[in-house]
Amino acid sequence: MRLFLASYRFGGFADRLVGLVGAPGRVAVIPNACDAWPDAWSSAVMSDVKPLERQGYSPDVLDLRDYVGQPDRLERHLRGFPMVWVRGGNTFVLRAQFARSGADSVLPALVRANALVYAGYSAGACLLGPDLRGLETMDDPAEVLPATGIEPQWDGLGLVDRRLVVHLDSPTDPDGDSAAMLAHCVADAIPHWALTDNDVVLVDGDRTEVLRG
Repeated sequence: MRLFLASYRFGGFADRLVGLVGAPGRVAVIPNACDAWPDAWSSAVMSDVKPLERQGYSPDVLDLRDYVGQPDRLERHLRGFPMVWVRGGNTFVLRAQFARSGADSVLPALVRANALVYAGYSAGACLLGPDLRGLETMDDPAEVLPATGIEPQWDGLGLVDRRLVVHLDSPTDPDGDSAAMLAHCVADAIPHWALTDNDVVLVDGDRTEVLRG
């Protein structure tokens, strides 16, 4: 299993992502955490495509809305990529789109089989924890039903055994919502990783590192 989980894009460790993949190549960009914001969707996609291209990757956008109820077709498509890149946005919206397309079973199976690298940041990283509890301090579950037609789900994909608290001390979090989530995790002794926008959690087989930028 190979995971690259960041608070913001590559954090300070774009080179370590290359080390997981082997060499920059094709990457499926999954932008569905932004589905509640249609006016910003295209610009959000391009804001990830361009940095990936500058790092030498060849990004293809994979919109999970095109695979609703078609998990077998989604799996066939994903098997053509050595890496997926799951961007930030609303974690609850992303979770719903994973459920509707079957990505919540397809991607974990491919990752556990070491068929591809999962790289995600912000919502794309938080999704992999055991549950999404506490993220309502940062993301609005009420955006899920209008954007996806289903109710919010509170379970994560369970590929890592603790919650991720992202955007600590970040200009993207001027209200300190991440600090509030962190305080809740600490007070309730909930296992977690707390990440600034320079930090990354890297999983390579049975080795897990928290890289501090």
